Amino acid sequence: MATSNKEAQLGATEPIAPIKSVIVIPPAFQMIGVLGAGDELLKVIEQQFPTTRITARGNEIQLSGDAESIGLIENLISEMLTVLRTGQGLTPEAVERSISWLREKSDVRPHEVLTANILSNRGKSIRAKTLNQKRYVDAIDQHTIVFGIGPAGTGKTYLAVAKAVQALQEKRINRIVLTRPAVEAGERLGFLPGTLSEKIDPYLRPLYDALHDMIEPEKIPRLMTSGTIEVAPLAYMRGRTLNDAFIILDEAQNTSPEQMKMFLTRLGFGSTMVITGDVTQVDLPRGTSSGLQVVKQILQGVDDVAFCNLSSTDVVRHKLVAKIVDAYSAYDERRNLNPKDSN
Repeated sequence: MATSNKEAQLGATEPIAPIKSVIVIPPAFQMIGVLGAGDELLKVIEQQFPTTRITARGNEIQLSGDAESIGLIENLISEMLTVLRTGQGLTPEAVERSISWLREKSDVRPHEVLTANILSNRGKSIRAKTLNQKRYVDAIDQHTIVFGIGPAGTGKTYLAVAKAVQALQEKRINRIVLTRPAVEAGERLGFLPGTLSEKIDPYLRPLYDALHDMIEPEKIPRLMTSGTIEVAPLAYMRGRTLNDAFIILDEAQNTSPEQMKMFLTRLGFGSTMVITGDVTQVDLPRGTSSGLQVVKQILQGVDDVAFCNLSSTDVVRHKLVAKIVDAYSAYDERRNLNPKDSN
């Protein structure tokens, strides 16, 4: 039986009236801290909630929209105020990430990520900036061996070095050992010109750069001379047992399975190991397996060993870096599906 236009009109869902809400910002807070200079933080919220009307007047933020969006914005403002209460400022990137975490209904609250300092040096605070970075940092606190696997720019090495310096400052360890495979030279460094230090420095420079961000530059030579901080190629780890140390293996995708086993068995009493790498950037000779790719199959599920995966969403460099990482991942997937098609 056909339905008349009148019946159809009666059966149609009537539009839902927008929900209204008013958030009163306490007098202790300045609105510029909540809205941002030039309303830059407000603009981020408006972009993320395009169907919600947001109006700031005096010390009030008036909202009009659907119930779910209103609830998220109310939670967001509460989180922002909690961060501001610590004396820390907010950036558009931090607000954008906070919205994403709230939408995901994560078990970690945004303010827990944004206010958890690892180190403070020369007025600069080092902290995790994404949920996966926070989980990575927490895993380092909770496990003896941690693998941080992810693309460039996700803070794998930088955060590991920060945790190492923190442990040294708190006297939980006696020394820091930083190492990388000098794969470009095949770890056969004798043919390179210059002293040993001059030969290996180009491969270890990223580790020195991270240290200089966290320790007064004039202290680093003294700490290295005393052996409190050691930066060396992976080949120099063979035959050693490292007690009461924080040991970081960087660029671990460029280790062979044998080198990875050698490194892991250097672990001594009272030590922590962090292994970082990007399995999409293996520079080993063709036909050589990556120790980082193999080790997950071997150690997955072993007690006191954690694997933390970071992705393009955890890139904290220029926004374009995340897009580049995603574009290369998509290209690799296409090439794997059709090896003959390299375009």
